[in-house]
Amino acid sequence: MSDTNPPNMKVVSDTIKMHTEGEGDMIDMTSQLSDIVKESKIKNGTVTIFVSGSTAAVTTIEFESGLIHDFPAMLSRIVPKNIEYEHDNTWHDGNGHSHVRSSLIGPSITIPIIHGKLTLGTWQQVVLLEMDTRSRNRTAILQIMGQ
Repeated sequence: MSDTNPPNMKVVSDTIKMHTEGEGDMIDMTSQLSDIVKESKIKNGTVTIFVSGSTAAVTTIEFESGLIHDFPAMLSRIVPKNIEYEHDNTWHDGNGHSHVRSSLIGPSITIPIIHGKLTLGTWQQVVLLEMDTRSRNRTAILQIMGQ
């Protein structure tokens, strides 16, 4: 296996920094992401968005008030706060459910780039989901690859 990129392959790394208000906060990062992809000058390729931290997640959603309410409510039904978590028994920090919820959604997504633009649907935005029980400073790490 070679350590070099294929001819004309370019790799650009960048970050988006955000402050969250705590559990249930959802931050739309689509505009910032689009700007960074445009600045990369990569016309065809992919962008991977990865959030570092074990109590946050990244996904796509229609970023509108109904779904901003519905999505955390759905997570509460699937992974309730008011049950016992071994994580809480070990660390006594009360965020065992936060770790499980973020693992369920996942820390990253990859989006194709065609003609220099993200291939998102009309009503599809890229969001960071805060699952932790307190406000946090988050960093989304972007890796853009292509030609």
